[in-house]
Amino acid sequence: MEFQDVVRKRKMVRSFEERPVPRHVVDRILANAQRAPSAGFSQGWAFLALEGPEQTARYWDALWPPERREAFGWPDMFKAPLLVVCLSHKRWYQLRYAEPDKGWTDMDDKRWPVPYWDIDTGMAAMLMLMTAVDAGLGAVFFGVNDQSKFRDTFGVPDEFSAIGTVAIGYPKPNDRPSPSLQRGHRPAEEVLHRGGW
Repeated sequence: MEFQDVVRKRKMVRSFEERPVPRHVVDRILANAQRAPSAGFSQGWAFLALEGPEQTARYWDALWPPERREAFGWPDMFKAPLLVVCLSHKRWYQLRYAEPDKGWTDMDDKRWPVPYWDIDTGMAAMLMLMTAVDAGLGAVFFGVNDQSKFRDTFGVPDEFSAIGTVAIGYPKPNDRPSPSLQRGHRPAEEVLHRGGW
């Protein structure tokens, strides 16, 4: 698929068929995530891949109890055969930037104007979304509402922050679009500034 087609077709898909994603496609999605840019090539991320109904059910049961699922407008999201939780690791960035070629040995948080560990992990998530489209799949990114429960359920060390989860699978035909899409894209003249504000 041409890159512009991938960009144009990328949207958040919330309704999935129950058919599994082939292993080679899962491997490609995860490999592409690791190609995301990262400050100082710190690569301060980790990815928890949950495949198949047994593994994904643990996620949904822990973080989306039945009453929350019932209130959600897309019940087929919970059929996604692949979930990838994207985790950032701040300490890897601090350690990387304390190395001789960077020299920030004090590891002071004030040196970081924004949390690049979260930003870079978000870029990795975007590469997963784009790879899913290129593979003829659908995907959606959403937040992890209870970090502690997530860590406890999957044994994730405290130093990792789950910035979000990507659900991936074959899109169900006629997936109901989000009402948010009715807003449309903001006009370019409102968001693009060339040469100054």
